[in-house]
Parts: sequence; C-alpha cells; structure tokens
Amino acid sequence: MSLRHAILGLLSIKPMSGYELKKVIDESVGHFWAADQSQVYRTLADLVEGGLAARRTVVQEERPNMHVHSVTEPGLAELDAWLASPLRAPPTRDPFLARLFFADRLPPERLGELLDARSREVSEQLAALRAIAVPGEAADTGQALRLATLDYGITVAEAELVWLDNTQRLLERSAR
Repeated sequence: MSLRHAILGLLSIKPMSGYELKKVIDESVGHFWAADQSQVYRTLADLVEGGLAARRTVVQEERPNMHVHSVTEPGLAELDAWLASPLRAPPTRDPFLARLFFADRLPPERLGELLDARSREVSEQLAALRAIAVPGEAADTGQALRLATLDYGITVAEAELVWLDNTQRLLERSAR
C-alpha cells in the first residue's frame, strides 16, 4: 500500500481538505499507515497533478481559504485496480525486535528497562486505539471493514503485551 492509495480510499468516502485528511488518517488508518502533514499535502498535489483527484477552493471569510479534494473517476479506477491487485507481503522491519535480538549485550537491568519501555509504548497505543469513537453496529460493509481494522490493531497490541510479559518471565527464569 502507498499513501496515495490510502488517500484515494479516504477521498472515495468523502471529499476532504488536507487538514481533514491528516486528522482522519490519524483517527482511522494511522495504526497501520501513518503519514505526516507534509506527506499528505505532497501526495494530494501529486494526485491532483496526475488527474486522480480534483481540488476546489472554498472561500472563507474569517479563515484562510480551504482546498477541498475529491477523488476523480480515474482516481477511483486507480483505487479499484490497486484493491484487485495481488498483495505481496512487505519485508518485515521491526527496530524493537532487532534491538531485542542483540540485547544480551546489555546488563540485565537495562534489558528489563527495554522491555518495560516497549510495554509502556504499546499500552499507550492500545489506549489510543480503544479511545477511537466507534458507533454501535456497523451500518454497512465499509463501516464493518473499518471497524475490523481497528479491532485488528487492538488485538495485535493486546497480543504484544502478553508476549512482552511472557518474555520478561522467560528472562527472569533464565537469570536464575
């Protein structure tokens, strides 16, 4: 997946400004596809230049003008082609696991600090995911799929916390 496909997908739901897109990314797909504000604006400009999105300016009296973007028919075709394309698993790169793999070089107390820090980080991510406002029942397939990705993020975070606890216990047993 690329950011362009995430943005095309979000614009297929409703037209948005770059500011709104960044906020929606953070509150929806951000747990599996993050982007900073400059990446969002750069990608929007590329999509408009390529004819995959359109931009209209909304004049505002008391604020700067707002540029609202919407997906075009070629943009929807690009999104549909991407959705139908074969998915190749990306190479896994996890800095924490790489660090943990070699962490036997650390003194035992530093190793515990490494695991504790990761546990705090994952707990914060889990709290942020659980805080995402979710309406009751899914009204349609799109809503059900979006809720499923949120559930995935929560499940993965919960599983990592269990794994971190198990790893800590394993280390405690091996230190004896």
